[in-house]
This record gives sequence, structure tokens and C-alpha cells, in this order.
Amino acid sequence: MARNKRILLVDDDPEIVESMRTVLEAKGYDVMVARDGNQGLALAEREMPDLLILDMMMPKKSGFLVLERLKGKDAKTRKMPTIMITANEGGRHRAYAEMLGVEEYIRKPFALDKLLSSVDRLIGPKPSDDDDEEKD
Repeated sequence: MARNKRILLVDDDPEIVESMRTVLEAKGYDVMVARDGNQGLALAEREMPDLLILDMMMPKKSGFLVLERLKGKDAKTRKMPTIMITANEGGRHRAYAEMLGVEEYIRKPFALDKLLSSVDRLIGPKPSDDDDEEKD
């Protein structure tokens, strides 16, 4: 049986974390949570999730600093698909995030359907159990 795809969610807002975690787990993803940039960086490097969902503004280390490290020239995490979420409206922030290698940039507040469609596009929908069984 195929393993569930693993998502690392890095955000310091408990309400946003819980709503995203609930929806992602209901869709069959395994979700790990970090509450600040330092925790997120450590978990990403240790666990190598299939997808990173990263808030821009967090305590201890911003999403940009996490991205710079994870997407750095020699980083083993460079190809990790990343969605950046932010309440910031600045176009320069989006441009910098894209330059660092984010695949999606989503402004808060956002519809959870938008997040799910981005997740599915980047790492594919959860494999169904039927994929591993022979058909009669």
C-alpha cells in the first residue's frame, strides 16, 4: 500500500494551523506542524516532507529566511515543493518568494479549496487504496 503524502505546515497562527490540518488530514495527507521558522526548518531538513506550506511572517525566523536555507544552492531540500501563505499584499514579497523557488503564493484569508487544489497540483491527490489491489 502506498504511503500517504506528508505535508509540513509552518505557521504561528493556531486557528489557521488547525483549519488547514483538519482539511488536509480529511483528504488523507499526513500533516506535521511547526509553530515558528526555526522548528519548521529543523523539521523540513529532518523529515523531508513531500510538501511545505510556509507562512511568511513568523517569530524567530521568517518564511523568507527558511526558504533561503531550504532552497539554497547546496540544500538537499532545494526541490521540495513549497506553498507560501501570507497576509502581506506587497508585490515585491511575492516576487522575492518566487525568486527563492516557491511554487504557489497564497494570500490570507483564502478559501481552503484553493489550498487543496494547489496541494493536489503540486504533489497529486492522495493515492486510493484501489491502486494497490488487483481488479476483478
